[in-house]
Amino acid sequence: MIDGYIHKGMRRQLIEELRNKGISNVAILEAFDKVPRHFFLDSSFTNQAYSNMAFQIGAGQTISHPFTVAFQTELLMLERGHRVLEIGTGSGFQTAILCALGARVVSIERQKELYINAKKIIEELGYSPNLFFGDGYKGKASYAPYDSILVTCGAPFIPEELKAQLKVGGRLVIPIGEGKKQIMTRLIKLEGDEWKTETYGDFSFVPMLTKTAK
Repeated sequence: MIDGYIHKGMRRQLIEELRNKGISNVAILEAFDKVPRHFFLDSSFTNQAYSNMAFQIGAGQTISHPFTVAFQTELLMLERGHRVLEIGTGSGFQTAILCALGARVVSIERQKELYINAKKIIEELGYSPNLFFGDGYKGKASYAPYDSILVTCGAPFIPEELKAQLKVGGRLVIPIGEGKKQIMTRLIKLEGDEWKTETYGDFSFVPMLTKTAK
């Protein structure tokens, strides 16, 4: 995998675009500089890899817009060392961004093809998250509780098992909706199983499905 001056220059242009769109967290912008997005795309998309666009990555799935990745990451309110559960590894790009921020990442992917591809790229970049092939609706209770949970696909409802695996004070960031658009939602777990719910407008994701694909 080659990461040349041209790629680095395109990354800086993307980072400036993200900053102009309102992404102000310096650590997140630095993570975007560290993680080459073109590594996670087919080589035919290399010249467009740093555009604020989504791309097909196989198995009917997409790599999210860079702004969406950055926006969701900001909502997590991460600190170095936080344990994060990601539902939907996909290409692995969001996973790598979380790792670059110093999070301890557990990520679940239901498509075997994507799981294998993402694992290979992430390991080549030198990151070591805990990656699993399985049903994201169930989360990963053996690593709970989590400081944050990030869902990177459109969920028709909020899975109770994910809520149960979150720490008090933790954040669950999840796009909710069954149509073409979902409402970006952040739930903050309070004492006594109380929840604070915040919404952040419409986004578009592939649907969150229950069955794993071999």
